[in-house]
Amino acid sequence: MTSPSHVPVLLDRVVALVAPPLQQPGSVMVDATLGLGGHTEAVLTRCPEARVIGVDRDVHALERSRERLAPFGDRVTFAHAVYDEIPDVIADLGLDHVDGVLFDLGVSSMQLDVRERGFAYAEDAPLDMRMDDTTGLTAADVLNTYPVEELTRILKQYGEERFARRIAESVVREREREPFTRSARLVDLIRDAIPAPARRTGGHPGKRTFQALRIEVNDELSVLRRAIPAAMGSIGVGGRVVVMSYHSLEDRLVKQAFTEKTRSDLPPDLPFVPEGHEPELRLVTRGAEKASAEEIAENPRAASVRLRAVERVRTSTGATA
Repeated sequence: MTSPSHVPVLLDRVVALVAPPLQQPGSVMVDATLGLGGHTEAVLTRCPEARVIGVDRDVHALERSRERLAPFGDRVTFAHAVYDEIPDVIADLGLDHVDGVLFDLGVSSMQLDVRERGFAYAEDAPLDMRMDDTTGLTAADVLNTYPVEELTRILKQYGEERFARRIAESVVREREREPFTRSARLVDLIRDAIPAPARRTGGHPGKRTFQALRIEVNDELSVLRRAIPAAMGSIGVGGRVVVMSYHSLEDRLVKQAFTEKTRSDLPPDLPFVPEGHEPELRLVTRGAEKASAEEIAENPRAASVRLRAVERVRTSTGATA
């Protein structure tokens, strides 16, 4: 098995955003997408009063992060769960709120770098793509069983693939000859289905299809749609939710959820906002922050990152910080 590398994206900026409420004794952050633990390691190092609950649906990532974070002892707790289950994880640990929640969305370094997981289109591998490879449909199952209309919808909606119908029709035709099991055959099919002029622009022709299959297999957008409000509801006053997303569909969901909670429920032309009608949260970042050219040069995976953060300023019942 190939060994994964891990360069955390926007490490210093992320720690700066989550750190303010983590300086107090007993403070707790949830790393909702623990992965190999790079961000959590930095938080535990730079915020010596803080504890972290590391959540991941990938049992292999949890094993690796346990090794990496062992020096921090009982300052880190591990949970095998999907990130929309954050409220349950917190409640099971006897907590009524936490002081921060961090999301680093999308596929992790480990999942991309370990060829056998089937996430990368650049190498031939089994078509799996499950973030939790102990349960659920694989990418091969999706390709071999979904009707052409559903495959087209997934490729168009999740991959923003212009040639979704052509690719879906080719998949359905070819699976009758032989079911799909490995990524190289799918990449060849995609390359043949996309017109030659389109193949010469926009990067690898398989990128959008592989993204769409991964999102479908892991139900990523539905999970995220539940997870962001759940995270915002789990932080106490002064607590922060920090989200890194890597494509427009994710970032749009995050932006909409943050906007809803940082906007007053009153008309914008009122001369003042009566007590109790102030927004529950405030935006910490101005729009979506991006990685610098220097970081992108050192870590190409940072090229598409969009970073947003909010802070709770009052409880839903009207108490303020």
